[in-house]
Amino acid sequence: MTGILRAASLLSALFFASTARADCECGYTVNGTLYTDLTESDFLHMKNINESGWVPQTYTIKPEDARGPFGKDASPKQIALNPLKSRYDWAGNGIKGGDAGAQIFVRGGDPGKGGLIPMGEMSTNRTDMLYGSYRAGVKLTGTPGTCGAFFWYFNDTQEIDMEFLSAQFNATSHPVNLVLQSEASVAAGFNAGKTDAFQVHQLPFDPSDAFHEYRFDWFQDHVDFYADGVLLKTMSGDGVPSDPGHLTLSQWSNGDPTWSGGPPETDAVMTVNYVKGYFNSSDTQRQGDWRKRCKNINAPNATCEVPEITAPPQGNVSAKTFFFSQQHNMTVNQTIPGDNPNTSKSGAWSIRSSSQALSTTLLLFSFVLFMDWWS
Repeated sequence: MTGILRAASLLSALFFASTARADCECGYTVNGTLYTDLTESDFLHMKNINESGWVPQTYTIKPEDARGPFGKDASPKQIALNPLKSRYDWAGNGIKGGDAGAQIFVRGGDPGKGGLIPMGEMSTNRTDMLYGSYRAGVKLTGTPGTCGAFFWYFNDTQEIDMEFLSAQFNATSHPVNLVLQSEASVAAGFNAGKTDAFQVHQLPFDPSDAFHEYRFDWFQDHVDFYADGVLLKTMSGDGVPSDPGHLTLSQWSNGDPTWSGGPPETDAVMTVNYVKGYFNSSDTQRQGDWRKRCKNINAPNATCEVPEITAPPQGNVSAKTFFFSQQHNMTVNQTIPGDNPNTSKSGAWSIRSSSQALSTTLLLFSFVLFMDWWS
């Protein structure tokens, strides 16, 4: 009996110690807005795209459907990971040479009359992404004739785009096209330029010279667009999406002289060093998980503020941006990719939950009872 009481006392101590509150249990805040879920991808150190939460896309679109003289041929072959040589570095050439990160290609050369232009596109496997703050560190191509894009997508009438047309880059012009695709843009022949949810914004830097962070914060009634933490434009109105969707990174060309131009004469590469999203999930299971883990939203460290970018993410200092998923105890019950240098399960998905602590505690309790019986 004494052994059982001693074991029970130890069980209680172990359980409460192992289920002590973790940081960020109630979520992540951006400018005072709370988001329950996160997705973070560190492409500077990633070696396996299949374990990353991103899916390289495969499809073909004929010229008549691509709305250009050429069609599109999306293939996983046009997505290549080029991680840094050392897990301790945050800048420099990748193991294959050139810029480190996820490389998205458009292949150069003439595909022939009515031909398909090889291109790369990858999307998140999560499709439950609602209102949130989404950002990516990207270096665009300087090769004329492509459209590089970072966007959120539900369908052709609900889409948030940041698009870069490399043919528009020159010594005095470095524009980004900010777009809300909507029912109005579809009615205008998929031309958002004929709606009020489109703006060409000149950037104070050349997007093809270095990495910069591009970001959009999506709210119920408006979308804010940023570059390197600086607000570029706020869009509101009927074009603001209302359904959950996914993130996509792509680079493509269809030869349309009014948009992508091209095809490029030589291979064009767009490189991504990270993607981060802090958002509210539409999934009822994820919503239930949040209610279970967030017992007191006002408790110390129950919410964590997302650090803002104040300088372009390049060089070993500024490129080492903050990842909650690379910190201890800051992603409890979050589904995160394990293929990064600072997580314990390389190349695997891990769901961190207090249930793991309970299992460990029960195992220790059984061991204590056995040892008491044996003695």
